[in-house]
Amino acid sequence: MTNIKHFFYNHLVSIGVHETYAEYLNMTVLVIALILLLLFVDYIVRKTIRIISHKISKSSKTRFDDLLIANKAPRNIAHIIPLILALELTPMVFSDFLYAENIIEKGLKVFGIVLTLWIVRSLLNTLKDFFKTLPRLKDKPVDSYIQVFMIFAWIAGLVLVFAIITDTPIWKFFTALGAASAVILLIFKDTIMGFVASIQVSINDMVRIGDWITFENYGADGDVIEINLATVKVQNFDKTITTIPTYALISDSFKNWRGMVNSDGRRIKRALHIKLESVHYLNENQINELKKIDLIRDYLEIRHQKIDKHNTEKNINKEIAINGRNLTNLGVFRKYIETYVANHSAINQDMMIMARQLAPTTQGIPIEIYAFSSDKRWQNYEYIMADIFDHLIAAVPYFDIELFELPNSTSFKN
Repeated sequence: MTNIKHFFYNHLVSIGVHETYAEYLNMTVLVIALILLLLFVDYIVRKTIRIISHKISKSSKTRFDDLLIANKAPRNIAHIIPLILALELTPMVFSDFLYAENIIEKGLKVFGIVLTLWIVRSLLNTLKDFFKTLPRLKDKPVDSYIQVFMIFAWIAGLVLVFAIITDTPIWKFFTALGAASAVILLIFKDTIMGFVASIQVSINDMVRIGDWITFENYGADGDVIEINLATVKVQNFDKTITTIPTYALISDSFKNWRGMVNSDGRRIKRALHIKLESVHYLNENQINELKKIDLIRDYLEIRHQKIDKHNTEKNINKEIAINGRNLTNLGVFRKYIETYVANHSAINQDMMIMARQLAPTTQGIPIEIYAFSSDKRWQNYEYIMADIFDHLIAAVPYFDIELFELPNSTSFKN
């Protein structure tokens, strides 16, 4: 080994080159030779590992090995052998330059730590991608746990790098780190809060990837596409991306539509506002006219008979309509709404169907429809709801009822 490392030096001295120059030239030649050797070894090892990994990938049924190749894990692992070779040969190359040898060795050790982190990252990314292919883990925040592990790995790597560069024992560094823990906690506050939040979100099953959530404080209304350590990404329905801090899922209130998606229907809850002055009792002629409407003919006949029987038995004076029991145009209209919605083909008949009257307001009397559409897809849901209200709005005049509407320019002209 001594003969090899001084081979060029001895030859240069023998031909009359000064010893100092001979040492530098000898080192230069050895450095070039070492670099060429490392490049050659690295190329051979990478090619060999690539061939082996591709053969294993083709013969294997699992996708794990394919993901390893996609995340460059074999390529990073291939650099280990040239690195070990460089560490072994560096003392020989820089035998006459101890200071340079010390710096190069430290640099190689630092590169070794970085290479280790690259390999760990490749393996973790492979695990992350593999877990996302599993149905039971597909909607879990795997990214958060991978990021936490990588943060600790990078911190450990930085500690080792610092210890190597400064020749400081690691235990002394950790002693100083304990004294500065308050500052570190302040720096990594968001990371720690995000980590705790991601664990709580996962354990309590509050949000999954693919859930539709509405978060008014952050203007988010769409599908969760990613859950990380610090943030949750939501793709809104207008295709924009909203980023929400992970801990906000615990500290703030938001709406998760998963229950609706998993249910048998999507709720319709909308009201028609009736003008108060258009509500009145129905006389015989009006009742007979309304009996022509098929959906409420049977109801009106039965109801009208019961009311007449009651008023006759009680000897009610019907010269004034307010006496006794009566049908109102609003009540009949409400029954018509309920019957129409109940017979609509797009409404889930097994869930609640109701047409209810809410408390009067300055905008009239709200008659609210409460039902569930069978089709939960947004576009179809909106079409179903519009179809129902198109019909009901057009049906209002048949009951001698008016919808409330704020005055406009046409109202004043009339």
